[in-house]
Amino acid sequence: MDASSLPGYPISRPRRLRLLSSLRDIVAEAHIPPSSLMLPIFISERHDKPQPIDSLPGHYYYPPASNELISYIQEALDHGIKSFLIFGYPKVKDEKASRAYASDGPVQVALRNIRRELGYEPVIATDLCICNYHISGHCGLPGKCRYGECVDNDGTLKLYQKIAVSQAEAGTDIIAPSGMMDGQVKAIREILDENGYWDTAIMAYSAKYASNFYGPFREVLESAPKWGDRRSYQADPRNAKDALVEVALDIKEGADIVMVKPALAYLDIIRLVKTQFPYVPLAAYNVSGEYMLVELMAKHGYADKTSLMVEIVSAIRRAGADIVITYHALDIVKLQRGG
Repeated sequence: MDASSLPGYPISRPRRLRLLSSLRDIVAEAHIPPSSLMLPIFISERHDKPQPIDSLPGHYYYPPASNELISYIQEALDHGIKSFLIFGYPKVKDEKASRAYASDGPVQVALRNIRRELGYEPVIATDLCICNYHISGHCGLPGKCRYGECVDNDGTLKLYQKIAVSQAEAGTDIIAPSGMMDGQVKAIREILDENGYWDTAIMAYSAKYASNFYGPFREVLESAPKWGDRRSYQADPRNAKDALVEVALDIKEGADIVMVKPALAYLDIIRLVKTQFPYVPLAAYNVSGEYMLVELMAKHGYADKTSLMVEIVSAIRRAGADIVITYHALDIVKLQRGG
């Protein structure tokens, strides 16, 4: 292509600004400030001390009331990470998903521990779903429809409301419903407001796709479905327009932040959502399978871990994500600060 046909001609040759790291930095389009990263944490009732997670190397199960949990969050805060997404791993799963809303449940105890020790310095988001609490492994209560076994969408909403109030009472800043039930944001917003928790925000998993990249996470919480799959309520990976519909519905129902999940294989969806809804904060979840791609490539010498994880998160930010939920959050900020 003749340079004279480019917008803004005459134009400098980009290569001149690539010669030094410092030059590349000052013209970089995408940056990864620590405040843009959200760190997932797993809270387990099944362990009395931190336990390494085999399917997510480098991460641990933390007991809800442990000092180690507080120390881990404090370390992240010291490196500039301000927000955390908490998942619960109950000691018992049942047909009511009762540990999800119990006052002494793993998430509720962890929240009170964090608030007691660290106050409101960390921004805490709590995942709201029942796949890791219910014996079915589904995100909604089992039900029947003319096609056989299905998820009872409307019955599940009542349970979600119960969980939301329990998490708000315990001190969460952000409720993050991930079950992809129709009307979940509206139901949660209404029950929070009715109970005086108007100041609790909602980060909706709006465009959550039925992806194969969730495997390691499901191993962590033993949350794989016991029958069927989740394709009847999670978005079809072949579709892009569905994401715009889901996001629009969640915004209308009261979502404060919307999300695309997974991130790396759905950069086009991130860009599409940000372009269509530029005024709404957008999160993207760099999920467990994407994390493991980096870890395995680095382990076998196929890539440099530090450059690969930064490349991936930079791509997610470049696509339009304001917040990146990533298991590499602490690794990235430590790298940026020189260890």
